Order: sequence, then structure tokens, then C-alpha cells
Amino acid sequence: MSFADLGLIPELLNAVADAGYTEPTPIQRQAIPIVIAGHDVMGGAQTGTGKTAGFTLPLLQRLARHANTSTSPARHQTRALILAPTRELAMQVYESVKTYSRHLPLRATCIYGGVDMNAQIQELRRGIEIVIATPGRLLDHVQQKTINLTQVEMLVLDEADRMLDMGFIPDIRRILSLLPANRQSLLFSATFSEEIKKLADQMLKNPQMVEVARRNMVSETITHVVHPVSSGMKRNLLAHLLRHQPDTQALVFVDTKLVCGRLAHFLERHGISADSIHGDKSQQQRTETLEAFKAGKLRVLVATDVAARGLDIDELPYVINFELPHTAEDYVHRIGRTGRAGHKGNAVSLVCAEEKHWLSEIEKLIKLQIPQEVVPGFEPEPEFFEAGKGGRGRRSAADRTDRVEKTEGARERAPRATQPAAGGKRPPRPTIAPDGFDFSKPYEPATPVPVVDTTTSIAARPDEPPRRGQRPVAFLLGGLGRK
Repeated sequence: MSFADLGLIPELLNAVADAGYTEPTPIQRQAIPIVIAGHDVMGGAQTGTGKTAGFTLPLLQRLARHANTSTSPARHQTRALILAPTRELAMQVYESVKTYSRHLPLRATCIYGGVDMNAQIQELRRGIEIVIATPGRLLDHVQQKTINLTQVEMLVLDEADRMLDMGFIPDIRRILSLLPANRQSLLFSATFSEEIKKLADQMLKNPQMVEVARRNMVSETITHVVHPVSSGMKRNLLAHLLRHQPDTQALVFVDTKLVCGRLAHFLERHGISADSIHGDKSQQQRTETLEAFKAGKLRVLVATDVAARGLDIDELPYVINFELPHTAEDYVHRIGRTGRAGHKGNAVSLVCAEEKHWLSEIEKLIKLQIPQEVVPGFEPEPEFFEAGKGGRGRRSAADRTDRVEKTEGARERAPRATQPAAGGKRPPRPTIAPDGFDFSKPYEPATPVPVVDTTTSIAARPDEPPRRGQRPVAFLLGGLGRK
């Protein structure tokens, strides 16, 4: 099947040909005709399978009737709204829209946080048919009354599960309340959950389900491997693996921004060109780093999960999990940056004993037993292979046997008084101390304590030295002060 068989107009077919695509992917073959027909869609596919083009191409065809070359902003009302969870994903969708609309006089813009709003405001005032936005920045423009959503005909929610993870669902519901009820809505996601289904029930009307792979499945073109290693040797193992693959690029994922920056500096000190990308960097810095990585100027890009969505790198050979994600679904999105569009990819995970339970959750989700390979010289902690089997740090059978033997030997060397008596009962503890004191009797003083008459004056007790008289204190004034 070709793109012409999907019913696309000539302008879009020319744009697809210019981009070098000849055959649609499974998600595109199923979704494009349904969207062109005007139905709501709930679509799911493995990441990297062309999901973005699956909704971008039919969206442009639906809006082609509004295309015009007029300079009047009134002739360019906002007709389509595409929501994405991160800046990187929003930019990726925007680039796809620009690529496929090159032969159509439709205007598009991308608005996201972290940059000055003034340039975005000027762009919106020109008149824009297609707006790609992150939820937070879109609501900023709504509050500033710089965008009008009353003419929106199509809504696309991309990576809905990531929206849920990042806490955007309240913002999404607020945006839904601002849109016309009579619209076409599309919800696309790589994974689904019950919460996503509830959101779909709220925003979609009689949707058609498009799902070309089992939920939460990973691409079959990706090779998975786990390298057990102690937590203190992870950095050295990472550098060792990268040195043995000198001509390949790798995207390395970590959990925190602090580890992200430090790991990039560590690799740089060891002669491996690397840089980091995380939420604390400005949008310009992130864009420059991504461009350098895509251009091959950087071998390693260290990133937090902010980059797990939206990175589209041609034929990226390696994704390395320096730290396993705490959510199993995030593993699917991380490794989805490799093995895209049918190319081969490798997903490498460096796992210490503390992360073994997260590895079990990932394997359960993707229904795959990931092979483990110990790299010589970088062995894991002894308890790694016991982690997750009844508690962290569980002793091996040999350790437990040795411990029992030591305990039994200590009992044999103990004094006779500490050995259990016949019948399994210990002898009663003696109650009389060596000095003759009986602990079983109530306490009684050995000699009577003389009663002291507290009413006797100091002068009446000549055997005691005279005490210095106490100074009178005026309690209302806090004392009389020094004389």
C-alpha cells in the first residue's frame, strides 16, 4: 500500500515524497483514513512507528479548505490544537507539521514555556491555523487573552500517558472546557492505562480504537541486555562500555538533574565527548545540545526523563539506562529512542542490587526476561542475585550454615550454667547475690535512717557549720539587686 491509496490530496503526497517516505507504517495505514473520515480516534502504537505522521497528515487534509495566502489575521483563525507534554515533543510535532504542509498555505506555530512570551504573542497575532503547545504555556496565553480557541475544529492529545505522569490532567480538563463541543478529537499514546481510558471517555465521542501492537510492548528490533554492577562502579563500567564502542553514539538516561550533569563531566574527563540535557537548562541550551548530538559532534547525551519523549534521532544505536526508571512504563519510552522505523537498536541497563525490584517490574510489563551479562572486573554486590527473593541483603545458604556452626560452637564453649537443662528448660536464676543480698525480698535499709527535724534552727545544731544568711528577694520586683 502507498500513501496515494490512503486518499491523501496531491499537496500532501508531494510533501511525503519530498521527505523520502514511500510506504505508510501500520499505524498510518489504519489511522489516516479514519481521521480523514472525521471520526474520533484513540490510537496506540510502539514509539518510533510513525505515530506523529499518523495524525499530522489527515489533520492537514481536514484543514486544507481553510488554506489561503491572505495577510489578514482574520483569515487565519486557530483551527487545530495539538497538545504535547514536553518542549522537545512539541518541537518534533511542529517540525512534522512544517514538513508535510510545505505545499499548503497553512500557518503553524509552537508555543512552550521556558522562553519569553512576547515573540509567541507576536506570532499568534499574525493569525495561526495550527497551534502546537504544552498545556502550561497555552493556559498562560489564555489568561493573557492572546489566543482564541473558539474556532478550534480538531484537538490532538499526543502522549497522553506522559501527560498523566507529569500531572497535566487538570490543565487538560481546563483546556477542554474552553474548546467548542462540536470538534474532532484524537488521543494518541504509546501506552494506555485505566486513567487514560477515563480521559478518553471525557474528550472523545464514539472513538475508533487503533492499536497496532500489544500495550506497553517494545519494538522487536531492539536488543535488551542487563549488566549487573555495584552502584559505586557504574560510572567506570559506562566509560568501559563506551570505549569498546568508539564509533557509536549513545543516549544515557539518569533519574536526577544532579547526576545528569556530574556524569557528563565524568565522561568528558575520561576523553568521551558528552553533554547533558535536563529541566534546569534553558531552551536555547537544550536545543543547541540536541543539535550537536544529532549532528554527531557529541558521542554521548546524558538526559533525564525530560528527553524520554520527543527525541527523534535517526538510527540511534544505543540507549543506556544508567539508572533504571522508577516507573516501568518509562522504560518503554526511554528505549523507544532506538530501534525506530525498523532499524536495529540496543537497550543496555546498568543495574545494582537496589534496583533489582524495578527490573522485575519492567520485565513483567514488557513480558520479556532480559538476559544478564556480568562484565569481568565490574561484578555486582554479592547480594545482587538474592535481591528480590525474600528481602534485600538476604544471606546465602553457605553464609547461613557458617553462622549456625559458629553459634553451636559458642554454645559448647559456654559455661555449664548457661546450658539448657533437661527437658528444654533453663535452670532458675539464683536470687541471692554473693554478698548475701536476697533479690526476692522487699528492700529494707540495713540501718535506720535518723529523722531530721527540719524545724530546728541553724543555731540549734552546733555540729554543723553556720550557713550564710539568704538575702531577701522582692519577688514583685525581681530582687533587690546588689548592694
